[in-house]
Amino acid sequence: MKMIVHDLPPQEFAALYDDKKEDVTVISDNGTIRKCTGCFGCWIKTPGVCVLKDEYQNMGELLARCDELIIINKCVYGSYSPFILNVLNRSISYILPYFVVKNGETHHRKRYPQYFDLSVHFYGDDITEAEKETAKALVAANSVNFYSRSYKVNFHNKLQAVKEALV
Repeated sequence: MKMIVHDLPPQEFAALYDDKKEDVTVISDNGTIRKCTGCFGCWIKTPGVCVLKDEYQNMGELLARCDELIIINKCVYGSYSPFILNVLNRSISYILPYFVVKNGETHHRKRYPQYFDLSVHFYGDDITEAEKETAKALVAANSVNFYSRSYKVNFHNKLQAVKEALV
């Protein structure tokens, strides 16, 4: 399964991505996502499931079922937009609370045996070089933390360029 997480208004996303033939899960901001409280309930109380009951409580499981994660995101100071960041925070149940050392760094252990490819498409017409470097480092770190098979970071001045990159 392919999963697309985006911060676009519905009409802009519909114009950007219209392939209904694929097995695709789309995560978008419908205004109902609750903010992660950092309670770690998804690790301790309800392992693998967020204790906040909304449409985003099973983000870890959804990640475990995807082969490819695509994030389409307005670049905000070299980082994710608030909605995308919230989705990623709510996805912490994808990993375990236990630690392992990888490449001399401490990381959380995997909960699920699957791996996915990660691609992030940052858009915005005024992304600076410093923001690009920050974004690249952020996605690289996310790739390690989420145990992705591979990752790509793309920068686009216009949404049309995102559409062309997704084809």
